[in-house]
Amino acid sequence: MKKCIINFRKNFFGGKIVSDKSESLTKLEEDEKYNRLTALKLFAMTSSMVISVNELAPFGKTGPTAVFYLLLAGLIWFVPITQMAGEMASVDGWDKGGIFTWVKGSLGDRAGWTAMFYQWIHITVGMNTMMYVIIGALSITFDTPWFNTTPSIRFLLMMVIIWSITLVEMVGVKKIGHIAEWLFGLGIALPVILLIITFFVYLFQGRPLYMHLSWNNIFPHHLTGATLVAFVPFVLAFCGGEASAPHAKYLENPKKYSTVMLALAVTAISFDLLGSTAIGMTIPKDQIQNSTGFVYAFGKILDSIGLPGDVIKKFIGVLLAAGIIGELGNWLAGPSQGMFEAAKEGYMPKFFAKSTDRDVPMRLIVLQTLIVTASAILITFTSGKNSDFAFNVSLAATTAQYLMVYILMLISYIVLKVKHGNLKRSYYMTRSKGLGVITVVAFFISFIPAQGTPTELKGVYVWTMIGLCLIVTILPLVIYHYHHRFKQTKYKQKN
Repeated sequence: MKKCIINFRKNFFGGKIVSDKSESLTKLEEDEKYNRLTALKLFAMTSSMVISVNELAPFGKTGPTAVFYLLLAGLIWFVPITQMAGEMASVDGWDKGGIFTWVKGSLGDRAGWTAMFYQWIHITVGMNTMMYVIIGALSITFDTPWFNTTPSIRFLLMMVIIWSITLVEMVGVKKIGHIAEWLFGLGIALPVILLIITFFVYLFQGRPLYMHLSWNNIFPHHLTGATLVAFVPFVLAFCGGEASAPHAKYLENPKKYSTVMLALAVTAISFDLLGSTAIGMTIPKDQIQNSTGFVYAFGKILDSIGLPGDVIKKFIGVLLAAGIIGELGNWLAGPSQGMFEAAKEGYMPKFFAKSTDRDVPMRLIVLQTLIVTASAILITFTSGKNSDFAFNVSLAATTAQYLMVYILMLISYIVLKVKHGNLKRSYYMTRSKGLGVITVVAFFISFIPAQGTPTELKGVYVWTMIGLCLIVTILPLVIYHYHHRFKQTKYKQKN
């Protein structure tokens, strides 16, 4: 622990800057060898950023139309997005920096920087959603509902979680990949697979179903505000596939990136579809809560099929918390790599263009954690005892901010196809005409309060959404205004 703290102080507050070219190249080769990833490890890292149990309870609460929404978001939106990311990442010279490099290559510096900033900062709100689920799972595990209903306790636990993960980030991409692989398997994949298995046992035993699927009820018959708002979380469920693109440079075979993305699409759709259906069919709608819904549903199903649900769900709660912690770790590491590339090129103050000995942009990660802390204060304390309201606001704000990333990404991809068709690339996506429409519509309807929002909190919901999106829109433009000054004083980097 002492050694870890010393390394943190050395790498964050300052360290030796490599100036000799040969030494720099040698160091870079060592770092790349240390961080080398197999396709399986990249799949695990990306899966833990996309496949999550956070939305399964809200999906189950949506009812039969959840099946339609999942297939629409998964097949018409997510699959093309991953294909687009695969093509843009495969363009010669675009394999480093992720969405920053892609948008910059098509639309120029200002747009590239803005897209990267949107991607990096959106998750500061999204991490609150993840931590609410962790705390909800632990509140069931330890029979401490006040974890969820006392804002000060909820906030304290969030700080312990996020700052502990921040310290762990110092170990580097390779070890984070190992950790993500295990935590995804044990904390995300295993609980969902067990839920699906117990659900089939539940069906085999002929237990009562609280949701029935038919061609008449899976399609929404009226396009109302409630119908449109219900669709938004399904888009967010599939966001993040492109966030691991900066790690593609560490793949043993970079051309396997598109294969990893395709496997991810199939896996994500299957997990979400089966997991949400299991919850919606076995638990009455009025008993499903967003932050505690998965663990609660698991216990209820186990009790129904004759197993000790009260005991087993506590164990599942611990696994689930561990899995989401791994997801948080990847969301700190992935987008920060792209921001680090931008900082090295002078788009941020030179202070942030410094990494650790293992090429971890620790200063940027700490900055992101500070922003997470600020957003946690805003959302957690304005929601009071209503944990579901806090969950809904953070979920909607995350969706809106991330869709801003995809809008820029879509525009840059269109420009790439129209104006830069001569650029060499190793992968081409198939066309999808509905992709842009879904992205833009989902962005605007995310500002409508979710169904069930208390009347007295609807104004808080809307103004919090507007305020967060305005701040995120203005900040990158202000920072870019001073980027010429940053470039004049930037550090000499390892590359």
